[in-house]
Formats: sequence, structure tokens, C-alpha cells
Amino acid sequence: MGLPVTGFYSSLLALCYLYLSFLVISHRRRARVGVGDGGDADLSRAIRVHGNFSEYVPITLILLACLESLHPHQWVLHVGGCVLLFGRVFHAYGLLHHEGTSWQRFVGMIMTFLSMLFLAGTNLFMIHYII
Repeated sequence: MGLPVTGFYSSLLALCYLYLSFLVISHRRRARVGVGDGGDADLSRAIRVHGNFSEYVPITLILLACLESLHPHQWVLHVGGCVLLFGRVFHAYGLLHHEGTSWQRFVGMIMTFLSMLFLAGTNLFMIHYII
């Protein structure tokens, strides 16, 4: 049967990851920097956006996959996946387009944390009370 909901959100997030990777590559080419950021602020920001994405998405997708294997209602999975997806998009946009803090960056991190908390809590609930 597989994990179709996790597969769906993993695929959408992979496309986001590729986009962020290509942004780093294009900034590197423009700044002619092979390693590090060479002191280029735009490249540094693109690297940080890419890194932040790669720090939060994997563990949250693992939580989503674990939860999907416990067979909750589909809407529960979509809440966790959708909040993660939009949280990461908001955060990336805010960090790429604004110096310092922005409402997109703030909302994106809150959504990411809520997704992680929701999925972790639901996993623990399902494991303890349902199984």
C-alpha cells in the first residue's frame, strides 16, 4: 500500500529543495564562489535558507511517515504535511527577501514547529492509546 500522503508531501518538498539548491548554485556562479560564501551577503542568505530547509524537513517527514504507518484519518496527515509545506515556503521567502526578521519568516517557523509538535504528539497518542 505504501505511504501516499508522505510521498505527496515529500515530492512537493523535494521540488522546493531543488529550487533552493538552484538558487545557491546561481548565486555561487554570479559571485564566482566555489566554497563558502566569499563574503557575498546574497549567497550567504541563499545558503542559510537551503540549510535551514534541510535541517527541519527530514525529521518532520519521518514523523509524517511514522504517523501514516499507524493509519490515522487522512485529514490528520494532510494537516501535518500541509502546515509543514507552507511553513517552509513562508520561511524561505521571508529569509530570502528580507534582512533580519519578517512576518513570513516568523510565521514559517511557527508553522514548522507546530507541524513537528502536531505530528510528534499525534504519533505518541496513536502509539500509546490506539495500538
